[in-house]
Amino acid sequence: MKKTRRCAFCGREFTANSGMQKYCCVRCADEAKKAKKKRQQDLLNAVEPVLEIQRQEYLTFSKAAILMGCSRQYIYKLVAQGKLKASRISSRMAIIRRADIESMLEGSPYNKVVFGNRPKPTILKQCQKKQETVPVSDEPLTYLSGEEVMSIYKVKQMWLYTTAKRNQIPMCRIAGKNYYSKWHVEECLGLTVDTSTITEWLTTEQVFEEFGMKATAIRAYAYRHSIPTKKEYGITYYSKTHIAELRQMDMVADERYCTVEYASEKYGLSKANIHHITKVHGIEKMKVGVRNLLLRADVERAMAERAAKGL
Repeated sequence: MKKTRRCAFCGREFTANSGMQKYCCVRCADEAKKAKKKRQQDLLNAVEPVLEIQRQEYLTFSKAAILMGCSRQYIYKLVAQGKLKASRISSRMAIIRRADIESMLEGSPYNKVVFGNRPKPTILKQCQKKQETVPVSDEPLTYLSGEEVMSIYKVKQMWLYTTAKRNQIPMCRIAGKNYYSKWHVEECLGLTVDTSTITEWLTTEQVFEEFGMKATAIRAYAYRHSIPTKKEYGITYYSKTHIAELRQMDMVADERYCTVEYASEKYGLSKANIHHITKVHGIEKMKVGVRNLLLRADVERAMAERAAKGL
């Protein structure tokens, strides 16, 4: 009794004449044979360059990438970081010795990294007024559980996990629970300063409405001037008192001062000329946000002297 089979090449059903027949027709058999030869040739084309590279002592960046099984950009990165040695022969030719690749791999053995077992070796805090760094004291760290961190600082669970991993916050695991260093969590949140005395906080939208600063500007401004911030459920709050003190909006409205733009329009001079006059006549400039404020009396005195000289 003849059996009905499915062609191994085209997938159609056919009646086999013998127990060894795999294909429905001669055409499918020839196409299957060609496909098999093509797969063998593709494998040979892929393996042959690697075998040839393994016999070479000096490699280009592209061949080194093939040998290591990575991208050429990563080879450039290793060379730029000083982990892999390379020699430049000309402006368009650079080579890498295979011995240098092997020595790099031997000098970097694999070590299993367990999350949380590598605390920062030295945490440095920048002083607000001095350009120096001081190490954190060696006092015992206070640890909080993940639930306590989320309830006290009002952060999400995903933020806690990603921030702890990214900043290598010291942690320990007790009875199936993760405990995090309180000081390092507050450092990531910008709460190392005493925020209990701060009563007025502003969101990013409120800062824009009151001070005219966009989101990118307020983030850079807060980082540059160490403005106390806090984060609750993904929303960042900024200290209104510190921003107002730095911006000094009351001085902008003070009639004793004028801006460079005002002086430029009043006396018909360019801003560059106003800056030059302030420098020549020793007029003190006060920086308030992005504005330069000048004492109005000094500006009028300098302009009167210029008018007397016929300038």
